[in-house]
Amino acid sequence: MTPDQLAEILERHCRWIEGRPGGARANLALANLEGHDLANIDLRSARMIGAKLAKCRLHASNLSGADLFCVDLRRADISSANLSKANLRGARLRAADFTGANLRGADLRVGSLLTGSRTPRLPPGEGGGAGSADAATLTGSPVDLAGAVLRRTVLTEANMADCWLCNADLSEAILITANLANSRLNGANLSGAKVMGAVFRNADLVGAKIANCDFTQADITGAVFTTPLDTLGLELVHKIYDHERWILSFGQKGARADLDGADLRRVDLRNINLSATSLRGACLSQATLAGARLIMADLSGANLENANLSGADLSGANLGYTCLRGADLTHARMGPAEILDPSGRPTGRTWASNLVGADLRYAHLENATLAGANLGNANLNFADLDGADLTGARLVGAMMPS
Repeated sequence: MTPDQLAEILERHCRWIEGRPGGARANLALANLEGHDLANIDLRSARMIGAKLAKCRLHASNLSGADLFCVDLRRADISSANLSKANLRGARLRAADFTGANLRGADLRVGSLLTGSRTPRLPPGEGGGAGSADAATLTGSPVDLAGAVLRRTVLTEANMADCWLCNADLSEAILITANLANSRLNGANLSGAKVMGAVFRNADLVGAKIANCDFTQADITGAVFTTPLDTLGLELVHKIYDHERWILSFGQKGARADLDGADLRRVDLRNINLSATSLRGACLSQATLAGARLIMADLSGANLENANLSGADLSGANLGYTCLRGADLTHARMGPAEILDPSGRPTGRTWASNLVGADLRYAHLENATLAGANLGNANLNFADLDGADLTGARLVGAMMPS
């Protein structure tokens, strides 16, 4: 779309809103407007199904009632914008900045774009076709707000059921009567958020910061919170602390941890150093390991389903036949590890990561490093590999995203 074409569409939309002659509702379905500056523009009720608006500037724009079904707004600036009652089902909003935005009554439930040979079709009941250009298939996609900035955002009455909000910043957000049932808030910041009447039924709140967040008037039936480390038993806690001492002293103090088969589900281990640990067959489902160092750790056969490993360093790790289904591995490093000598000096040799037979279905691998990794027979169906580095990776027998 040329700048002149876009300007004409926006001008006619303005006329349509004001009821002037020559007006027409803006139809930007499937348009590629990545990186455009659309700040302070009135796009009320605009039709933008499946549009690519990643990295766009929409600061203070009016998108109330807009149809943003399955839109791509990743890393966009939507601060102070009005998205009240907007249709954001199936939207990709990862790392977007919603600071001070109004999403009152917005619909952020699961949504899908179904593509035929030429024309994408909406599921039954979603209001018709979406244009004539090709678009990515987003079958059953939950709204992805992982890492999004929602500080002081108004989300009153918003329907956010099943949303992916891992590591999102919801500090001081207004979530009064919002529906967050089954949502994933693993590692999210809810400090000071207003949640009166909000529904968190069966939500994942492991590792979430909840300081000054009063849940007494919220529905938290079935919600899962962090398992405190000190409740796992003194022996296990001592092993973890001694291992960190062993790492920091290059083996002179403490002891290498053997945590094979350990039950560490829902534990908050953010930024911990468990490099070279043996965690074979351990259960780390729903654990928070964001920023953790697991260099050359042995996690073979472990259960890391729905774990938060964003930004974790898994260089040279053994993840053979590990369950990473639904895990957040955004910006995780799984490239080769540099082999050091006993004094910590480089030897010039490296050790590749092993993911043979790993279950990576529905995993988030955006911008992850998998250079040189062995992914033979790994299952990557429905995984998000946007921006992932697969240079030199071995993919023999791997099931890739369709």
